[in-house]
Amino acid sequence: MTKIKKLKINHKDSRGQIMDIFEKEKINHCTIVTFNKKSTRGNHYHKKSHQYELIFDGSFTVKTMKIKNNKSKKINTYKVKKNDFVEHKPYFAHALKCTSKKGTLIVFSKGLRGGKDYEKDTFRLLTPILK
Repeated sequence: MTKIKKLKINHKDSRGQIMDIFEKEKINHCTIVTFNKKSTRGNHYHKKSHQYELIFDGSFTVKTMKIKNNKSKKINTYKVKKNDFVEHKPYFAHALKCTSKKGTLIVFSKGLRGGKDYEKDTFRLLTPILK
């Protein structure tokens, strides 16, 4: 399943605001990903890893699709922007396309996907869901 949510403001005062990203979650990997306008990343899924994306800057189109028995299901499309939080569970193919001049997101992963193990749980789609 893919979920999109807005982060809640946990505290706000004259200095600014605080928003919790996670509470009581174990995260194995965190990385920053940048995009140029019209750039697409993803078009893959993970069998074991659970992936989260915090949109740090910019706006994106996100497409997702459940993979079951090596077959695809309905493609879902979302529009996301700064402070949106996207969650992809295992076996959910995902792709993002930057629709603003530039974009940045922070990816958090639970599972193998990250660093030298990035490709161990990354399965490319034969037919992209987003170009």
